[in-house]
Parts: sequence; C-alpha cells; structure tokens
Amino acid sequence: METFDVYDKNRLKTGRTLVRGEQNGDDYLRLVVHICIINRKGEMLIQQRQSSRHSWADMWDVSVGGGVLSGETPCQAAEREAAEELGLKIDFSGMRPAFTVNFVHGFDDYFIVRSDPDISSLKLQQEEVKDVKWASLDEIFSMIDDGSFIPYHKNLIGLLFDMKEQADARNLH
Repeated sequence: METFDVYDKNRLKTGRTLVRGEQNGDDYLRLVVHICIINRKGEMLIQQRQSSRHSWADMWDVSVGGGVLSGETPCQAAEREAAEELGLKIDFSGMRPAFTVNFVHGFDDYFIVRSDPDISSLKLQQEEVKDVKWASLDEIFSMIDDGSFIPYHKNLIGLLFDMKEQADARNLH
C-alpha cells in the first residue's frame, strides 16, 4: 500500500496522507517526479507502459516517472523510481529538478540526466515497463501526433531537450 504526503499550495506538508487509489476529493496536492535520461546523441530514453497499467496503458512515456512516497524527498523518489523501473542507480543527492510543473493535484518535478546506459542491460520492472528505446525529439513529436506517446504538450518535451545542456553532466559516461 503506497501512501503519499498531502501538500498545500505553497508545497508545505499538511500532516495528512493519502493512499494510492483512494478517493480523496479535490482538496489535496501531492508530489510527482519525472526523470528524462538523454544520451550523447541527444536522444531521450523512453519507456512503454505495460498493457495492465490503469492509465496510459501501452503508451510511450519519458524515461521514468512516479509518485513521491510519504516521507520521501523528490530526489529520494527519483533514485527509487529509476532503480525500480529501469534497474539504474543514479545519485540525485546533489541535484535539483530542472523545473516543476504545477498540475491539478500537485507538483511534478522534472529531472534531466545525461547518461548513455546500454538499454539491453536494463532491468525493466515487468509490472510497469513493457519496453524501452532511444528517441529523438522529432520521433517523440511524431509519436505524440500518432497517439502512441502520452499526450504531453510538445512545448514541454521541447523544453526537456533544450535544457539537456544544463543537466548534471557528471552522470554522463
């Protein structure tokens, strides 16, 4: 059972928690993280969600994403999610999100990591991740157009690629 801390509009913990899947009304905000791994060729590692996922089944998404569990920081959640979903050990302790997107039910912190992992050696979390591949910005835009990629705003995806040079280059192997 996953629980999440509830935050106020100023991103301060309220002392309340919520359980994944419970109906909690519209008066809660929570933290989410997304990690975008971009290689030396300027391609993003993208993942295909499993058919059994309750949202966005079989669709392609950015490298990693997930909720920040109760008691975690966004950096701790990013480390956990990268390890769980892809089997990657990435040290986020000295990193800050590249930016945060506010959405109806919370705050979505985006981390950009420069790295070239060998995708054939990744350990995919079978319950969540069906497949992974490298994709260029144009390929992701085409996938958004054809409905195979989660329908992010193209400007958001473009911003992720534009900010790759500002990413923490210490993770580039």
